[in-house]
Amino acid sequence: MEGLKGYISENKKRFLSELFELLRIPSISSIESHKGDMYKAAEMWKKILLDGGVDRAEIYETAGNPITYGEKIIDDKLPTVMVYGHMDVMPVDPIDLWDTDPFEPVVKDGNIYGRGADDDKGQSFMHAKAFEFMVKTKQLPCNVKFLIEGEEEVGSVHLPAFCKEHKDMLKADVILVSDTSMIAPGIPSITTGLRGLAYWEVEVTGPNRDLHSGLFGGAVANPINVLAQMIAQMTDENGKITIPGFYDDVVEVSLEERNRMAQAPFDVDTYKEALGIRELDGEVGYSTSERTGIRPSFDVCGIWGGYTGEGAKTVLPSKAFAKISSRLVPNQDHRKIAEMFKNHFEAIAPASVQVEVRSLHGGQGYVCPIDMPEYQAAEQAYEKVFSRKPVPVRSGGSIPIISTFEDILGVKSILMGFGLESDAIHSPNENYPLEQFFTGIEAIPYFYERYVALKK
Repeated sequence: MEGLKGYISENKKRFLSELFELLRIPSISSIESHKGDMYKAAEMWKKILLDGGVDRAEIYETAGNPITYGEKIIDDKLPTVMVYGHMDVMPVDPIDLWDTDPFEPVVKDGNIYGRGADDDKGQSFMHAKAFEFMVKTKQLPCNVKFLIEGEEEVGSVHLPAFCKEHKDMLKADVILVSDTSMIAPGIPSITTGLRGLAYWEVEVTGPNRDLHSGLFGGAVANPINVLAQMIAQMTDENGKITIPGFYDDVVEVSLEERNRMAQAPFDVDTYKEALGIRELDGEVGYSTSERTGIRPSFDVCGIWGGYTGEGAKTVLPSKAFAKISSRLVPNQDHRKIAEMFKNHFEAIAPASVQVEVRSLHGGQGYVCPIDMPEYQAAEQAYEKVFSRKPVPVRSGGSIPIISTFEDILGVKSILMGFGLESDAIHSPNENYPLEQFFTGIEAIPYFYERYVALKK
C-alpha cells in the first residue's frame, strides 16, 4: 500500500479531532434519555462515511435505535467486504471512579481516555480512516460496505430483523469487525471464537410487604437469603454448572487445539497481580485461557433488595432481585439454555417464596476456521505491521450479532481487533493506546490487499 504510513502521519491530528467529536456524543443505548444522542451518533457516522468516500450513506430506522449504512461499489465482479461496528456505548457508572470526564476525551500517557475510545468507536473509526486512505489514494481493491448499529451493548435486539429486511443490500463475501482485543502490545492475535450469552433477571418475592426483622425474622423467609442460597446451588465444588442438561450440547475441544491455545503467552502471576486477586477460580481440569475461551460460565452480574442506604434499618424485605448471565460455547443454543435455567431455577425455589425469571437477551457463539482466505488475509496483514504471525485465540466475550450474520446473511466474520486488556472497556477510565489506534489504521488496508489477491 503505497504512501500508507505517510498518509497516517500527515493526518494524525485530524483523525484524533474527528474521533474526539464522535466520542463526545453520549450514545448510551441502555438509557432511554440518550435516545437523541443515538441519532446524533448516526448522523456523525453518516458524515464520516461520506467524507471518507462512500458513494452513498443512509440512516435507517429500526424499532429501536438507528443504523448507519454506507457503501462504495467499484466493480460488481470484485469481492465485497462489509465492515461492522457499533456506535453505542456502555453507561459510565460509577462516575466517581473516572479520572476524567468520560465524554470529554483526552490523550494522557499515550492513551485516548473516554467512553467508547476502544469499544467500539475508536476501533470502528480505524476502518473509516483506512477506507478513506484507500479511496483518496485510488488503492481501494474491492467493494466496501459499512454497517454501524446502535444496539450492540444491549444485544443487537433489532439488527436481525434489519438484516432480513435488507438482505440483498447487505450481500458481502466477508464481514470485517474490530471489536475484540489482542493478547498484549506487540503480540497480535485474531479472535477465532466467541462465546454465546444468555442473560436473565430474577425476582424473588416473600411476604407482601417489608417486615420488621425482629418481629418476623426467623419465622418468615427472607427473599435475599433464599436468593443467595438458590444462586449458591447453581455451581458445584468443581466449578461445574448444575442445571440439568446444561452440558449436553457442549463440544469438547480437541487436545490438538488445546495445545495450540496453550502456546499463547500467559503469565498467571501477572494476571492475578493485574486483577488484585490472590487465587484464580473456575472449572476444575481447565486452564485460565480455556475457562474463558472454550468452556461456559455462570455469573451473577448484580444483586439487590432490602435497605442499602446510610445507617441501619432492621428490615426483612419483601423482594430480592438479581441479574444473571451465562457465557455459552458454540453449539449451545442460548434460547434452549435460557429456558433450561428458568425451569430449573423456579423448580428449586422453596414454597416460602415466589420466583419469576425473565430472559433479557442472548446470542449464539461463533467459530471462524483458520484455513479460510479471509483469515489468512488478516493473518498476513498483522504480520506485515507487527513482524510476527498473530496467534489464533478463543475469546470469552460475546458479540451476539456475529453468529446472526452467519445465519441470516450466510457470511463469515473476521474479528480483527486491536484493543488491549488494559483498555478497561465497560469500566471507568476506558482508554485506547494511540499506538494501537494508528497501527490498526495501518494494518486494515493490508487486509484488503491480501484478501483480494488470495481470492483471485
